Parts: sequence; C-alpha cells; structure tokens
Amino acid sequence: MSEANLRVALVGNPNCGKTALFNQLTGARQKVANYAGVTVERKEGRFTTPSGRHVQLLDLPGAYSFESSSPDECVTRDVLLGRYPGEAMPDLIVCVADATNLRLHLRFVLEIRRLGRPVVLALNMMDAARRRGITVNIPELQRRLGVQVVETVAVQRGGVRSLIDLIGLVDVEALRTLSSPASEHLGKDGDLHGEVRALLAATVAMPRATDARDDAIDRWALHPVFGLIILTLVMFLVFQAVYSVGKPMTDAIGDGFTWLGTQAGAWLPDGPLRSLVTDGLLGGLGTVLGFLPEILVLFLFILILEESGYLPRAAFLLDRMMVSVGLTGRSFIPLLSSFACAIPGVMGTRSITDPSDRLATILVAPLMTCSARLPVYALLIGAFIPTHRVLGVFNLQGLVLFALYLAGIAGAMLVGWVFMRLRRNSGEHALLMELPSYRLPKARDIGIGLWERGAIFLKRLTGVILALTVLMWFISTFPSPPAGATGPAIDYTFAGYIGRGLQYIFAPLGFNWQISLSLIPAFAARETAVAALATVYAVSGGDADTAGLGHALAANFSLASALSLLVWFAFAPQCMSTLAVIRRETRSWRNVAISFSYMFVMAYAASLLTYQIARWFT
Repeated sequence: MSEANLRVALVGNPNCGKTALFNQLTGARQKVANYAGVTVERKEGRFTTPSGRHVQLLDLPGAYSFESSSPDECVTRDVLLGRYPGEAMPDLIVCVADATNLRLHLRFVLEIRRLGRPVVLALNMMDAARRRGITVNIPELQRRLGVQVVETVAVQRGGVRSLIDLIGLVDVEALRTLSSPASEHLGKDGDLHGEVRALLAATVAMPRATDARDDAIDRWALHPVFGLIILTLVMFLVFQAVYSVGKPMTDAIGDGFTWLGTQAGAWLPDGPLRSLVTDGLLGGLGTVLGFLPEILVLFLFILILEESGYLPRAAFLLDRMMVSVGLTGRSFIPLLSSFACAIPGVMGTRSITDPSDRLATILVAPLMTCSARLPVYALLIGAFIPTHRVLGVFNLQGLVLFALYLAGIAGAMLVGWVFMRLRRNSGEHALLMELPSYRLPKARDIGIGLWERGAIFLKRLTGVILALTVLMWFISTFPSPPAGATGPAIDYTFAGYIGRGLQYIFAPLGFNWQISLSLIPAFAARETAVAALATVYAVSGGDADTAGLGHALAANFSLASALSLLVWFAFAPQCMSTLAVIRRETRSWRNVAISFSYMFVMAYAASLLTYQIARWFT
C-alpha cells in the first residue's frame, strides 16, 4: 500500500446509514456490479481527502453477524479477510453503527474488531442520538474497544468531514497494531452479548430505549386495523402517481421520438436502412424508452418508503396475514422489491432462514408486477381505458393499474396458500426484525438511487432490447411478398407466418397474430412486447410512437382482447433472466419447471375467463 492510495471497506448492519454515508463520500463517482460468481451486489466509489490521499471505497453488503451462512454476509466476511477470489484485502475497515441503536450494532462491531484488521468505528446518526438525549463517552468507548471512534451525520453536508480527515491522516500500520484480536477490555469470545452490556453500561447514557416520536407514529402505523388501512392507502397513492405524474412526461418523450423519426425519414433514402432506423430502432426503442418516467416514478416512491424506515414496519404489519397464506413477514421486502424487478426480489429471499418459506417466496415473487410489465400496462390502459375521473378525484386509468397490481398480489397469496397446503410439515413461526427510526429521506440519496435504476434500465434497453428490436424488424420485413401478392406485405414475412401459427394457441384468449408474436420476445424481456408491437405495426404502415401505436391497437383490437392481454401479463411466466436466477438460487431445474408451468396455466386460465366474461358484457 502506498501513502497516496488507500483501499477502504465500509461495513455495518442494515439500516445503519451506511449507504447514505457511501453516497456522501463518493457522490456520483461510484459504480455498481456483481461479485464474480454470485449475484451479490458490489458497489465501489472513489474520493480524495484534503490531505491528497486517493481513497477507493468499497460498500460491502449489510450484515448482522458473521455466524450466519447467508451469501451476503459470507461475501462481506471473505472480502474483509482477503479470501474472496479477485478481491484485494482492504487496508482499512470503517464499521458504521447507528448511535441510536448501539445495543444491536455494537455486537457486530465486536465481531469486526476480532478479525484483527485495522478498524475505525463511525458512530452515525449522532444528531438523532442527541435529540433523544443519548450521550456517548467517545474517549472511553475508544479506549475499551481499542479502535479509533469518530462521529458522523451521513445525511448532512459536512457531517462526514471528521471521518474524511481521519481517513486522510490515519496511520494504518499503527491501527493494525491496535486492532489485534486480543484485548484486556473484552470478555470471552463466546460472550458477545455480555461484552455489549458492559460497553453500554460504561460508555452510553440513554434516557429511554425508544424514540417517543417513533412510538407515537407506530401507534397508528402498526395498529392491526388502522395500520393496514394506511398501508393500502399509501400503495394506492403510489400507483395513482405513476399515471398522474409519469404520463405527461411519457407523452412528451413519445412526441420527441415521433419528430426524430420524421427527421430521419426525410434524410435517409427509401429502403431497408430507412426502415431499420425509423421503424426498428426509433419505433421500437423509442416506444419503450417513453415509459422510463413512469418506471422512475414507481422507483421514487419505493425508495422514499425504504429510506423513511416504513418498509420493515409494513413487513411486521403484514406478517400474520402472510403466514396465513404460507409466507412470512420477511417475505414482504423481497416481494416489494419484485415490483421493481423479480430478480433482486428472488435474491432478497436469502434473509429468510426457513428453506420452505424461502422457496415459497421465490415461487411467488415473479407474480409481483415488475416494472418491465409497466410499459405493456401503460400502453393498453392508455389505448382502451378512458381518462375519466372517479368520484371527481381518482384517475380511472390509475385505478385499473392499481387493480392489476392487486391481481398480482392476490395471485401470489393464492399460490402461497396452495404451497402451504402441500407442505408436509410446518414449524412454529416467530418474526424478529429491527424497526429503524423514522427519518426524512434525503434528496441526494433518492437522486443517486434513481440514477442507478435508470442507468440499469437504459443499459438493458441498449442491450437485449436493442437486439430483439432489430430481430423483430428483420422478421417483420423479410422475405419480400411474392409476385402477385394481394395482402399486406407483412403477411408474407417470417413474422406473419410465426404469428399466425401461434394464433391457433392464443385465439381463445382473443389475441390476434401480432399479439401472439409479441409474446415470444416478451419472454426474453417484458418490455420488448411493446417494442415488438411498435415494430410490427410500424412496418405495417402505422405510426411508431406511443400514441400512434395505441391508436393502431384500438383499431385492431377489442376491449375484451385488451383486458385479456392485461390479465395475461399479470400472471404469465416471467422473463428468462428471472428463471435463470431461480435456478441459481435454488439449484434445481425442477423448481424452474414448476415456476414456469404454474404461471403459464394460471395466465391462460385467467385470460380465457376474462376474455369470455368481457365479450359477454361488451
């Protein structure tokens, strides 16, 4: 290690403010990837201290203990010990602890210290601790632990200055001497709880165990009746906002791509290249990109709920209900993550210790309405559902979207209940989880979170969706119609032949051949159903923008068929990536087959029923 460069690992319990601290230190100078060979997220950033030291900061997965065998905690432990392949051992560990909850967080601090690595303890949320009258004897805590201790307030500008200064001037070799596993102030290795009690008694004064404001809010938020009403209202308003806030921006992007398509068409000569650019690229990608604002609005509210400390309470509140349908309260956060994407939802089940509960959550996670379905929903709802106001306040389109999300949740509860009935045994259930203090989300952290999720969407857009869009353009354009052909040119292409073949399977659901064809690329990535439809109808002579595609669908598609397609996407088998992650997480092709099969049967039956009922009414 050179004096000018330092590799620092940031560790801590979940909800300790570690991510906010990482964002404050690195800002936009960070990148997200996965560790080699696993699906655990890896975040790395860089910053320079006032002393001129260049620091490479690694944000390790949150962990409660190294005694657990969860993948996240194993990665954190192995990286800190230098055992993880391809990952260099950090020069310095910054352990972040919530100053308002040291009874829980100090236990992990002791485990970190016993690794024998150079350690700095960052007591975070010190502003909240002072408001609650909590005082910490920093010199005594530093003496007893044998590590340097610094106060931080990660959510305030300048709140990490003391930590930056310490990192810039710290003598790592001296810390390595101080941080040996043995210490006269620590008890036996197996008595961590006793050590924590001794440290608290000697260094921390706390007027009361919990925050009075948190208790006042929780009297309503965790009430068995009013709490559920509040949770339902919160989720209802989230989905209303997706349309009310995101739709105008989606329309503006659609208008922009329409203008780009017109300009490109005017500059390019007539022929395959012009068709590829205007119909394939701008028509397909532009249509999907237009739904980015609505997806970001959904992410925005999920991030706000996460940062505010409300999500663990929602999990606690729903535990009894979820146990009754074969799941647990711990399933709530992975399932909520699945509203963004089922992949992190499936990976998030690692925190569920019971194997049967974990498998049940994995199998139902794909039924949550992920953001990839949102472009399909938005397209069909915009084309077939009028923009009426219900009770003079609520948007009818938003109500339909909310109903689709509820359908996914109801389907997940039904599958969980069936899975519970098929279990051979079920043990006793108890939910133990930390309820963090309520806090106001910070615009900086929300902004960085939105940037990361938007970048992931755009990367996906320019990867698999781009390739599939070009492929759809190709099969919708070639071969050319034979001499003397009288029908539309697209009827004689590969797309026409494939679509009409699939229509025999999906005709009972009210799907025409274009819709049947779009289900193929949708299995690779949900969003491509919209891109495929945009490409097919553009090649057929229609408009490629969102509004034009909506008009084309309304002209060629009945309301009953549209409702049937909405229900199909609510339950249909997830994308290939999700099935691959299920295989990786469960190490079983049998579970992949079960997941695909039950969702296909469920989607087909629900769509068939919807189509027949809608036809009868309309």
